[in-house]
Amino acid sequence: MNRAIDLLLRDLATVLPAASLLHDEASRIAYSYDNSRRSVLPDAVALPESIEQIGAIVAQCAERRVPLVARGRGTNTTGASVPIHGGLVLSCERMGRIVEVDPDDRVAVVEAGVLNGDLQIAAAQHGLFWAPDPTSAPFCTVGGNLACNAGGPRAVKYGASRDNTLALRCVDGRGQIHRLGSRTTKGATGYDLMRLVIGSEGTLAVIAEATLKLLPKPESVRTLRALYRDVEAAAAAVARLMRQPQVPCALEFMDAEAVRLAREIGGADIPAAGALLMIEVDGPEIAMTHAVAAIERAAAGDGLLRIDAAQSDAETEQLWAARKALSPALKHVAPKKINEDVVVPVSKLPALVAKTRELAARSGIAIVCFGHAGNGNLHVNLMFDPANPAQAAAAPGVLSELFATTLALGGTLSGEHGIGLDKRDFMPQAIAAPTLALMGAVKAQFDPAGILNPGKLLPP
Repeated sequence: MNRAIDLLLRDLATVLPAASLLHDEASRIAYSYDNSRRSVLPDAVALPESIEQIGAIVAQCAERRVPLVARGRGTNTTGASVPIHGGLVLSCERMGRIVEVDPDDRVAVVEAGVLNGDLQIAAAQHGLFWAPDPTSAPFCTVGGNLACNAGGPRAVKYGASRDNTLALRCVDGRGQIHRLGSRTTKGATGYDLMRLVIGSEGTLAVIAEATLKLLPKPESVRTLRALYRDVEAAAAAVARLMRQPQVPCALEFMDAEAVRLAREIGGADIPAAGALLMIEVDGPEIAMTHAVAAIERAAAGDGLLRIDAAQSDAETEQLWAARKALSPALKHVAPKKINEDVVVPVSKLPALVAKTRELAARSGIAIVCFGHAGNGNLHVNLMFDPANPAQAAAAPGVLSELFATTLALGGTLSGEHGIGLDKRDFMPQAIAAPTLALMGAVKAQFDPAGILNPGKLLPP
């Protein structure tokens, strides 16, 4: 352990109890990786219990020029919480208090370590919910959701994390504590630094507490599953669904390969099809008949094979079985998965999926596509064997072509996973040099010592 770390640990021992400052090998290993499967050992781990402790930790790291990586539960897939330069990992897992749920103002105040699923349970007791619902909701943290602006299926109607947050308490790279935003749903007072920090992946500030906008739980929800001849027919239906007034609360897409895997490996009861849409609509019970009819009319058209509407909770579960069976099924396809979450305008989805088919045929790498069709957010899964020299050599080129095609279609690199380490080097293709320089200047103002999650999001 180097001298800077020795001095840091000595200083932090006056701020944190011994049980909150870990530097044994087992603890360092436990905080060395995230869901990207990358792993780099930190020099130590800090487990603060208050924003004041976070401020003191960050200030000491800044003084000693020790890298600091804030971490939720490590569910991100881009390497954003891997401590690639060693240093200190700061986990907010002991800051898991739901401070307040106020049904009158429809807000929740929570610490960064609160699990999304626990927040949903607390809000539901008041007939409310927080809109972001990533797949990892039962075990990901609100702080992590905010760091990468997580979304999920409901984002098509209700927006992502940034759209459902009113205020933050956070700590900048100097150790200064800030309150950004306000408890009100309207505000025009100065720069909106809160929305800047959300989605910055811990490179600008450490989020400690959030005031979140809650929504009333809908009285009723109806689920439909539409099967199509091909991707083009499904994409045309998505455009029709998003044009009409009855906005779906979820609109999920699966390509033919995803449908096949869900059926043959996942065991879902689903016929063969060129593409599938899962559609949910919510609202008052009295309006459901009209809403379902509107969705069915928009979903109909050339290429529709069949559409099924759930008539009960059990049937809803059955219809969603295909989507839920997909991720486990992917484990049987290949030893390694690269999961990218590119976004294009909805009208460009067929072109993007067609490009993935071309890349799969040319490279010999299986590619499975599914995602949040209503936002044009496609999860492109490259399934390959790293022990296969040809596939291992081809994967980087496939990824590069995927990103180039996405940008050429007017899209962007990430819809909800963020940039992290995986897509950092592609940022100059997505964002012009003057704008990247401005981002770097913003980073320097928030974090003059450059200690907060260094090497992530912005290219060197």
